[in-house]
Amino acid sequence: MTDPITSPDAPSAAFDRAALDALFAADPDLARLFAYARERTSNDPGHDLAHCLRVAQWAVTLGKTLAVPPREAVAAALLHDIVNVPKNHPDRAKASTFSADVARAELPSFGFDPASTERVAGAIRDHSFSRGATPETPLGDALQDADRLEALGVIGLMRCISTGTLMGARYFHDADPWAKDRSLDDIAYSVDHFETKLLRLPDTLRTEAGRAEAGRRAAFLRHTLAELAHELGMPRQS
Repeated sequence: MTDPITSPDAPSAAFDRAALDALFAADPDLARLFAYARERTSNDPGHDLAHCLRVAQWAVTLGKTLAVPPREAVAAALLHDIVNVPKNHPDRAKASTFSADVARAELPSFGFDPASTERVAGAIRDHSFSRGATPETPLGDALQDADRLEALGVIGLMRCISTGTLMGARYFHDADPWAKDRSLDDIAYSVDHFETKLLRLPDTLRTEAGRAEAGRRAAFLRHTLAELAHELGMPRQS
């Protein structure tokens, strides 16, 4: 059986900064938007500029089959986390709305017409897992999938642990890491976040290529949990 983690047939949009730089070079307004985002994006490693650029790469890739203009895909990615509300803040579910408001206010000054501005703002508003919205446009589908892919695989693992650390979470519950006799609590234990969100993400992706890549990355996370169970000597049932 083919290993879904290492299969050479697995879809890929390997990060290519040169390709993004070519888009910026061809579009001075987009280059100015990149400079704007670089100055204002959080340094939180889970939501920093590098994260936004990786989301841009995937949004452009997924958007190709949906007739999404690349400049809109990149703009949405650059601004989707421009307002970064901490995961444990009561206003977390409003973060994407706040970021959409910034996009709606700022994009006209970067050469985006009203229709394009509204598409980008709407995609940003609806991308968030916390908000629980279904995208209304192909751009929204591409952005939401691209952002959710960042929560899976090796990068997703790193983001999960770094975000948990910022919130003061432990890696896992020492006595009951798999929550067999307790309720899941991903604020207190980062490994719980695999069950509360991460392993559920593949079924929520909107594009065929996104779902395929999400499945590959989720397989890595399940492998990671199996290895953790082995190292702890505490079997995991699911």
